[in-house]
Amino acid sequence: MAVENAGWGAPKIHGELLKLGFQISERTVARYLRRRRRRGDPGQRWLTFLANHREAIAAMDFFAVPTVTFKFLYCFFVIEHGRRRILHFNVTTRPTSEWVVQQLREAFPESGQYRYAIFDHDAKFNGDVIAFLKATGLKPKRTSIQAPWQNGTAERWVGSCRRELLDHVIPLNEPHLRRLIGEYVKYHHEDRIHDSLDKDAPNRRPVESRPSASATVISSSRLGGLHHRYRWPAAA
Repeated sequence: MAVENAGWGAPKIHGELLKLGFQISERTVARYLRRRRRRGDPGQRWLTFLANHREAIAAMDFFAVPTVTFKFLYCFFVIEHGRRRILHFNVTTRPTSEWVVQQLREAFPESGQYRYAIFDHDAKFNGDVIAFLKATGLKPKRTSIQAPWQNGTAERWVGSCRRELLDHVIPLNEPHLRRLIGEYVKYHHEDRIHDSLDKDAPNRRPVESRPSASATVISSSRLGGLHHRYRWPAAA
């Protein structure tokens, strides 16, 4: 009961036990709960927080991308946890906290849609960034040091972007990378199937019906042929 109902105290659990016919004192239940909560797993508490507030969370992060001339570009993005949509992204050669604040203005033009912003210990996410988040109505939630799993939704998107795009195409420069990632974001939103969304896309893909027994599946190229989308032809 304590595992399934983290907010329950000894009186409530004791009452449930009595209804099940267990003759045990509330004091004994309280002692057990104190021992268990001292041993509690902080990781599990964080995962519970993410699950309980999924629709209210946005996460942000940076990742570096080498160009064909061996220079590094830096991509910043904000992703919502609920439908895994990319709220905003941009590319720069010189990321600063001031630049991050400007990106956040574009990511959150209106306040109230999200309650929490998750980010890591990157030095660019400094006091100015935190102050802006608070002014926008967001509660900053910084992850622990060397704990990328705590920002797993953002980390997984970076991994997907690398495996499905950047491992196959080397950007020439900043505009080229911005265009590439823009195309990937469009594919990510409209076409890509996500296990975490019950095999749906962030923008929702309807289940199509075969228009006739003779109809054949149409394949449409995405990202220069790296990926494809499949659909039935429109009914005649």
